[in-house]
Amino acid sequence: MPKRVDHNLRRLQIAEALWRIAASRGLEEVSMRQVAAEAGVSTRLVQYYFETRERLLVEALALRNEHDRKRIEGRLPEDASLRDAIRVLLLGLLPLDEESRQSTLIQLAYGIRAVNDPLLAGHVINPSKPGLEELVADMLGGAEAAGQLYEGLDLAREAETLLALSNGMTYDVLMGMRSADDAIALVDYNLRRIFLSEAT
Repeated sequence: MPKRVDHNLRRLQIAEALWRIAASRGLEEVSMRQVAAEAGVSTRLVQYYFETRERLLVEALALRNEHDRKRIEGRLPEDASLRDAIRVLLLGLLPLDEESRQSTLIQLAYGIRAVNDPLLAGHVINPSKPGLEELVADMLGGAEAAGQLYEGLDLAREAETLLALSNGMTYDVLMGMRSADDAIALVDYNLRRIFLSEAT
């Protein structure tokens, strides 16, 4: 009996090859042939799953975003407070370990490519950003309802500020201009500015 092909696994295998290229060399010269060689498969197989280079780039990014979402969620304890959940999210966006460092390099590679690629720009200047701001604002709203926040805060602005903080430190941490410990301390400082205490 012929072995069944796991198509999702094959697509992921190809996407992972593109991620490795993006993290190490960028995307400017990426071709389907290079991705196929990196994945150890034929160019025809890459074309079978993704059809065009543009579709490969877009869908590999979507797969990476989903991978990162699961990575961050996997670090959240089941009994985590709202404060802890926000902290895990903010730290998950920073290149504090090898996996998150790779994610940062991939996002930077896509960002550089998107500057001159309008099709890709619509996916990189990405729909998830407003979603993250809304998610953090909602979590802050839950904490406010539970009496855990200082009074008079603009929750939407606070969510924007917290995410801008993580995004703004990304390059500094990546380049070694700011230590991981300093980045974590700055996230914690800003959470103390919003939350009345660290109690759940």
